[in-house]
Amino acid sequence: MALKMVKGSIDRMFDKNLQDLVRGIRNHKEDEAKYISQCIDEIKQELKQDNIAVKANAVCKLTYLQMLGYDISWAAFNIIEVMSASKFTFKRIGYLAASQCFHEGTDVIMLTTNQIRKDLSSPNQYDTGVALTGLSCFVTPDLARDLANDIMTLMSHTKPYIRKKAVLIMYKVFLKYPESLRPAFPRLKEKLEDPDPGVQSAAVNVICELARRNPKNYLSLAPLFFKLMTSSTNNWVLIKIIKLFGALTPLEPRLGKKLIEPLTNLIHSTSAMSLLYECVNTVIAVLISLSSGMPNHSASIQLCVQKLRILIEDSDQNLKYLGLLAMSKILKTHPKSVQSHKDLILQCLDDKDESIRLRALDLLYGMVSKKNLMEIVKKLMIHVDKAEGTTYRDELLTKIIDICSQSNYQYITNFEWYISILVELTRLEGTRHGHLIAAQMLDVAIRVKAIRKFAVSQMAMLLDNAHLIASNTQRNGICEVLYAAAWICGEFSEHLEEANQTLEAMLRPKVTTLPGHIQAVYVQNMVKLYASILQQKEQSGEKEAAQEITQLMIDRLPQFVQSADLEVQERASCILQLIKYIQKLQIKEVPVAEEVIALFAGELNPVAPKAQKKVPVPEGLDLDAWINEPPSDSESEDEKPKTIFHDEEQRHSRHRQPEIDEEELARRREARKQEQANNPFYIKSSPSPQKRYQDTPGVEHIPVVQIDLSVPLKVPGMPMSDQYVKLEEERRHKQKLEKDKKKKKQKKEKRGKHHRHNSLHTESEEDIAPAHHVDIITEEMPENALPSDEDDKDPNDPYKALDIDLDKPLADSEKLPVQRHRNVETLKSPDSEAPLVEKKSKKPKKKEKKHKEKERDKGKKKEKEKKAVEEEEAKKGEDLDFWLSTAPPPASTTQPQSEPEVGAAVVAEPQEVKKEEREERDEEEDDEGKKSSKHKKKKHKKEKEEKSKDKKKSKKKSHHSEEETTESVQNGTLDDEPLPPMSSYRLLAENPYIKMTYDIQGNLQNDSQVTVSVIFENKSTSFLKSMELNVLDSLNTKMLRPEGSSVHDGIPVPFQLPPGISNEAQFVFTLQSIVMAQKLKGTLSFIVKNDEGSTHEKLDFKLHFSCASYLITTPCYSDAFAKLLESGDLHMSSIKVDGISISFQHLLAKICFHHHFSVVERVDSCASMYSRSIQGHHVCLLVKKGENSVSIDGKCNDSTLLSNLLDEMKETLSKC
Repeated sequence: MALKMVKGSIDRMFDKNLQDLVRGIRNHKEDEAKYISQCIDEIKQELKQDNIAVKANAVCKLTYLQMLGYDISWAAFNIIEVMSASKFTFKRIGYLAASQCFHEGTDVIMLTTNQIRKDLSSPNQYDTGVALTGLSCFVTPDLARDLANDIMTLMSHTKPYIRKKAVLIMYKVFLKYPESLRPAFPRLKEKLEDPDPGVQSAAVNVICELARRNPKNYLSLAPLFFKLMTSSTNNWVLIKIIKLFGALTPLEPRLGKKLIEPLTNLIHSTSAMSLLYECVNTVIAVLISLSSGMPNHSASIQLCVQKLRILIEDSDQNLKYLGLLAMSKILKTHPKSVQSHKDLILQCLDDKDESIRLRALDLLYGMVSKKNLMEIVKKLMIHVDKAEGTTYRDELLTKIIDICSQSNYQYITNFEWYISILVELTRLEGTRHGHLIAAQMLDVAIRVKAIRKFAVSQMAMLLDNAHLIASNTQRNGICEVLYAAAWICGEFSEHLEEANQTLEAMLRPKVTTLPGHIQAVYVQNMVKLYASILQQKEQSGEKEAAQEITQLMIDRLPQFVQSADLEVQERASCILQLIKYIQKLQIKEVPVAEEVIALFAGELNPVAPKAQKKVPVPEGLDLDAWINEPPSDSESEDEKPKTIFHDEEQRHSRHRQPEIDEEELARRREARKQEQANNPFYIKSSPSPQKRYQDTPGVEHIPVVQIDLSVPLKVPGMPMSDQYVKLEEERRHKQKLEKDKKKKKQKKEKRGKHHRHNSLHTESEEDIAPAHHVDIITEEMPENALPSDEDDKDPNDPYKALDIDLDKPLADSEKLPVQRHRNVETLKSPDSEAPLVEKKSKKPKKKEKKHKEKERDKGKKKEKEKKAVEEEEAKKGEDLDFWLSTAPPPASTTQPQSEPEVGAAVVAEPQEVKKEEREERDEEEDDEGKKSSKHKKKKHKKEKEEKSKDKKKSKKKSHHSEEETTESVQNGTLDDEPLPPMSSYRLLAENPYIKMTYDIQGNLQNDSQVTVSVIFENKSTSFLKSMELNVLDSLNTKMLRPEGSSVHDGIPVPFQLPPGISNEAQFVFTLQSIVMAQKLKGTLSFIVKNDEGSTHEKLDFKLHFSCASYLITTPCYSDAFAKLLESGDLHMSSIKVDGISISFQHLLAKICFHHHFSVVERVDSCASMYSRSIQGHHVCLLVKKGENSVSIDGKCNDSTLLSNLLDEMKETLSKC
């Protein structure tokens, strides 16, 4: 033995350690992969040895290789071996490797449970610490469930080192196993007052991170956190707490009044910029929530703005950015406080950092008023001329347009100035936002009638100088403004002074170089102009001039007929033929102007962008239905597509022939550059940010001259926007003088009574009258337009499962599982329990008595729990209210305030009993095979024994359940047995306020979706609003949410519920597999509004997707049914149910109704049935009824789906 140990230590001397591996990799840079492959082979040999030191060394090297990107999942078992080493240095290597490569999909991770538990209970604190650190990296839901109790115990460890780590890892445990949050929370709350500052800081971090996701559940901790905030000196702890208060304040506005003073003190005293920023952020949130309840908060706002100014003036770019970001939050609620710092924001536009410039631009958008709009836009226009780089300059252009057009042009007092600004923007070279300028020109000209004459004159000048703009013909380039100019001049041609000149400008040959869509507008509006001119000439009797205009159109239009754009061709051809016909009539001296102008009569009003979405669908119109018969599957679908694609390939191949490869292009380019460099007469281009090279093949011999236009193009005849600024100042000065005169008269009558009010009034924005009367036409909407849906919030957090009420008392079922109890139960053999079950089954009467007693005990327990919850809620409300010391306590109890009369209470009793029984049935269904409905502690009984018990109980409850769910029974039934309920809606959840019933329907047109219809019934006397339904998605089933929503967002219910009213909403779910039933947890949150105020309430539920809900009743002929059975593609299974006493007709009706089957054929007590799933699974049944039993033989494409369906049928029939 000693010799073996010596030999092992000698072998280790020659093993490569980590340093050797790193040195070797550096020395083999040329063949690194080959060297690492050899090293991995050596490591595999080392892992086969018994010596734990050799294995630890091998795992250490593997960990390094994993960092380089090599897969080491094959060594997972060896890593667990090293984790189990007794020596700490080896154990640490094992946990490090596990933390790097273990994940939820690792097969052997389940083997680590007992080893980690052993390390957690180790007397060596470092063994425990390394286990906690490693576990935090690879914790899975199973590990979290099994180890939660052990970790919670460590939160009370004597060593602060362990307590701190245990507190921190609990956050990961909560994420993986949300059920552990409620039992662990009291102990976590205790750690907030731990004597060790490290443990206290860890607890603050965990709770603040949980509360950031679901703040309303942590409102009761506000007094404790307030105490910490006012006593702690740790800046990072303060930052976390202040962030938490920022999230809690909107939920409890009274909290804000308590926070203002300590936060203001912190802002005055702290030198830490990070803490200052968070304090300012929270003060902003507090003041937003107190905007109506605390009028004297201007001092706090001014303090925040002054501190933010310090941040913005700082040389650190990060602080400057944060200051601008916080300033934008203040701007939303207190714009006047920020507007006084306009000079500082404008200075930021000169900053070198583009992100700061963009943030300053966003601030300017909100700082605009009627007073300063012209000044701000003037400075932005200066920056546009100076701007380097097209991206930032385009952003400036966009922001100028956004600033001016916001709130339906609310701040523009002179639209002539705005038109001149848009015209000045057309002089920008290289912009890609020409379409934005064009859209604004069109919008203003259409909606502001008073500006049309001026707009038409400016657009006519643009068309006259189109050759300066049309040089840039790229899509969305500045040439797009010609689109708007041509349309405005054509549509409002009656305002044109020189219509002939404008028409000639539109008919110039240069126009044919413009993009096709612009040419099309040109052609269309030429006719409008022509019609207007023709009318003028005919009215003045100038027949020759009218014929000359007609001839001009006939001469110039053919150039558009030859256009490569089909739209231009078609319009030009039609118009040319129309004008030729007009010419014939003119020769005959027939007046045609009135008829031509009638083609364009009427005014075009703007249409709202969402008008099409809001058009209500007429009754009886199915937009998803086929207009014509759908193509049958039997037709050959290959011939036509093949010929179409074949023709297209040929067509493309013809165009691709002249293409030249990249090498040839590069060779030609270099040759041309060399020639240009050696040519003394060639004008070299100066470096410019808008430099472009035209390397199109075929134009190499043409010298390309780049002209750097540092000075913007001046279009002759265009008014500069600066002159409007001066005019506006003069106009406002005149208005002020006139008002001063009025004030003097008022002073004589009322000496100094409203002096201050009047002086302020002259400065208000409302007094600034527009230059001329502006009538802005509103956008048209269709009749009976539907209301638009609001955009949902988009928080990107996967933590909705932790939205748990932490103030309710802990129930027995919520306690964390303890491992030793589970071990004791698993030691029991099922064989030993079997005789007991057989004995008990022989005495059903005793069993029923025990069951009734148990039901009574359950009822008493539930009443006690309800009372405890109410007391706890009241206590919590009282504590928080006492601390806040203002306003009455919030109505947090779920029961209505008004007490019912005595008679009503008597009637309500049986309903309460029914509720309790229904809740018990729901609990039993939820437990399914895990718990026997009578003996919940016995978890490992056989399914047959469990179902035999359920049958006897379900017989007792069957009549009761039928009474609850059905409202009417068919008349004329021979048997006393009730038919299946006429409504398929089942109870989802209910409380004193609301009752929810639901039904699930599949859709054959979409194989991955089902629709859940939910009926909401208001049971209270209060008004229910702001309802939002959320369901936690699983890997298989997900709720379909609006675009842009997070997977954890709820869906707003699109209606409100007055008292006693019910309404229905539908929710769509997508699913991948339908072969298994599934239950999804969900929550309905809503606001209860009554005379006493409003309270937030929520109702949890479980949405059960049975396999039958994925089936759709589909008729099937007997021939097709027989072929389906003979195909041999179906799997077979069967069940038998005893104790069936209802008639065969009612039995089939139950199967058809509950499980969506149709009867194919029935002979006596035998019937064949068929159904089809939404994913195309065929399900065939043969149902045979004996004297007191029913046997069902089933066949289906999927065996799992079939067995689950048969189990559901067995459960349904066992209740008969």
